[in-house]
Amino acid sequence: MQQRVLILGGYGNFGKRIAAALVRDGIPVIIAGRSGEKAAAFARSLPSGLAESACFDVRLELKANLAALKPLLVINTCGPFQNSDYSVAEACIDAGIHYSDLADGRDFVGGITALDARAKAANVSIVSGASTVPALSSAVIEQFRSEFSRIERLTFGISPGQKAERGLATTQGIMSYVGKKLKPFPGTRAKVYGWQDIYRQTYPELGKRWMANCDIPDLDILPEQYGITSIRFSAGLELGFLHLGLWGLSWLVRWGMPLNLQKMARPLLRISNLFDVFGSADGGMHVVMEGKDAAGKSHRRSWFIIAREGSGPHIPTTPAIVLAKKLLRG
Repeated sequence: MQQRVLILGGYGNFGKRIAAALVRDGIPVIIAGRSGEKAAAFARSLPSGLAESACFDVRLELKANLAALKPLLVINTCGPFQNSDYSVAEACIDAGIHYSDLADGRDFVGGITALDARAKAANVSIVSGASTVPALSSAVIEQFRSEFSRIERLTFGISPGQKAERGLATTQGIMSYVGKKLKPFPGTRAKVYGWQDIYRQTYPELGKRWMANCDIPDLDILPEQYGITSIRFSAGLELGFLHLGLWGLSWLVRWGMPLNLQKMARPLLRISNLFDVFGSADGGMHVVMEGKDAAGKSHRRSWFIIAREGSGPHIPTTPAIVLAKKLLRG
């Protein structure tokens, strides 16, 4: 039997893109989710006969299905990860199966090292944050770090296109910290709040987009890894009135109004989708590094990626796809 990849949430926004990419490369996948009908339908839609489906609740039936399916790797796309535990990763360790996820939860990704000793003992790889942040963001730093003797400031962010497909889990993750006080990070003042401190970022080809504070693992991981003394990450919506509307909600949360935006994520996402006609499917990401070069002179490097025609959601899936291919090839 060929070594297979089990994708949890395999017919979701990111899971389906990972599955399609792996199948195109000849890698068998198992599309898993709580809807057997949706999992089977998506598996049938993939070419080459390399996809099968499985229906189970990850919270209740994971261990039994790991034992029955025996994948080489589990890719977990079942967010939001902000309030999740490590039960899925721990089950993989116990079963001797590699694990990766697309988590962007700051504490979740930063705390995955608690499983390091167990993973090494089981000879498996446990990877969290195999997504745009911190995987792609740190890859950009690795690409240009040789230009710097010291990286002093990192300013980066993401602005998806209005028409690009947006998942509920991603929306729930953002809503979990809108208007709430964030943990301190290097270069910040005493208090920073989610979706505040708005500013305008200019993207090549796209023009200016509004940006606002987001809470991601990079705020802890990158300063420790690269000695960065000031870091700032922001995200933005393409349509200014939607971005500023969420900014307004952030103030209501900050002022103490009893709004549970995370529970309101589904209707808020539906409302947002009503305005797709006014936006595009084009998004972007920026990374601006500032510091000193080898001669001690000030140096700045700006990097952008522009995603046209709805291709933006493919970017967060790329690190997980790359890791899966490497593991399957030994």
